Amino acid sequence: MWDFDASRWPDDDCVAVGADLAPSTIVAAYRAGAFPMPDGRDLLWWSPMRRGILRPDDVHESRSLRRSMRRFTTTVDTAFTEVIDACADPSRPGAWIDRRVRDAYVRLHSLGWAHSIEVRDADDGALVGGLYGLSVGRLFAGESMFHRRTDASKAAMVHLAEVVGDGLVDVQWSTPHLASMGVVEIGRADYLDLLPSLVDDPGPTAWA
Repeated sequence: MWDFDASRWPDDDCVAVGADLAPSTIVAAYRAGAFPMPDGRDLLWWSPMRRGILRPDDVHESRSLRRSMRRFTTTVDTAFTEVIDACADPSRPGAWIDRRVRDAYVRLHSLGWAHSIEVRDADDGALVGGLYGLSVGRLFAGESMFHRRTDASKAAMVHLAEVVGDGLVDVQWSTPHLASMGVVEIGRADYLDLLPSLVDDPGPTAWA
């Protein structure tokens, strides 16, 4: 197993290069506060100096979002491969999910680590949005989301907050879109201080 030693990480968002995408490697990285994201052929590991997090109780539902959510239904783990493939669409701006990453997380899903939230059209059941990530204890580390209808990814975030309950959602980097949902930034050191109480606690079996 590769050693993810935070005490040796540089003061930079990218903390390591190399390793592999075996399930044990990826889970160990999340437990240490890092996650993989490739750059071309290079497999890079990241631990942002400013980490975006969402405390589920702080998720923000605007009136317009509540109206939009009436047009959707949400499900859990019913279409993981469809969600990750939608997130990996190479036509999306900033697309980064390559075949290596896609296959690694599909495998993690089969092992019970990776999960998805699906948002469907309430009338015809078509998949119109969703997200996926890794659950370790009471930590849910979100990897990517997509939408094909306005507010569909926001609806996925609301449902995710309900599933995670008293845990924590890690969104890696905050964006204006995520900040509007209640995401805040904390420093890397503060994030690493939070981790042990989250990843070492099995929490509720919300994903079962």
